[in-house]
Amino acid sequence: MPELPEVETIRAGLERLVVGKRIAEVSVHHPRSVRRHPGTPADFARALAGRTIVGISRRGKYLWFAFDDSDAMLAHLGMSGQFRVDCAGEAPPPNTRVEFSFELSDIVLRFVDQRMFGGLSLSAGGVLGPPEIAHIAPDLLSQEVDLDGLAAKIGGKRSGIKRVLLDQSVVSGIGNIYADETLWRARLHYGHPACALPAGRIVELLEHAQGVLREALAAGGTSFDALYVGVAGEAGYFERSLAVYGREGLPCPRCAAAIVREPFMGRSSFRCPKCQPHYRQQCPAQ
Repeated sequence: MPELPEVETIRAGLERLVVGKRIAEVSVHHPRSVRRHPGTPADFARALAGRTIVGISRRGKYLWFAFDDSDAMLAHLGMSGQFRVDCAGEAPPPNTRVEFSFELSDIVLRFVDQRMFGGLSLSAGGVLGPPEIAHIAPDLLSQEVDLDGLAAKIGGKRSGIKRVLLDQSVVSGIGNIYADETLWRARLHYGHPACALPAGRIVELLEHAQGVLREALAAGGTSFDALYVGVAGEAGYFERSLAVYGREGLPCPRCAAAIVREPFMGRSSFRCPKCQPHYRQQCPAQ
């Protein structure tokens, strides 16, 4: 699933290419991609035609296209969603689900989604922030984030620290890849109870997470396959800098111990067994 660096890379590309353009026509090729819209696919297409895009914003893993009124189009990429900006007349990529053409423009915007867990919807009054994502917390690269306040919130959780980092209502934008990389840098086991960590240790962990996210953003995100690319089809290169994620059996860059992969919440966690040993601390009794 695209995480903060990938979604921010896409946002910046869209901002550069489609802001200021007026939508001429919308073609919905598969209804599942607009299932979160309260009306029909035809209603979605009619509602967006004629609107001008004035900004592209992001909160965590969500994007929204601000229109020249009070409304917005909310987008979530799911597991495999992409926005592609192509030349008009160019053959659409496989799995193109929704297509936008623009007035007086030779480009088209396409929403491509192989697995179709992503989706688009019109958010009434959502230009400054769709109410549908009010529950999503600020991310670690936003100006809103308060590390000390966030550390106190995390320290009140009895779940394992990775589970807390993945909770988008606590801190947004971190997914499986960047959680594993952050925990490796902080030398923490993914199951360590959040409430057993001192506040200063949690702040240190969050600073590591900020560093991982910034480095990944500078590299254009992480591309393991064609399911994540930028708006022009370009791959991200942070995969080359990964220390543990996807590196089962390879040596830890810090101590040379073999990286292990373990099941976690229906997916996998990668860690160094020497740098990130099993935890002994428990949460204080309530």
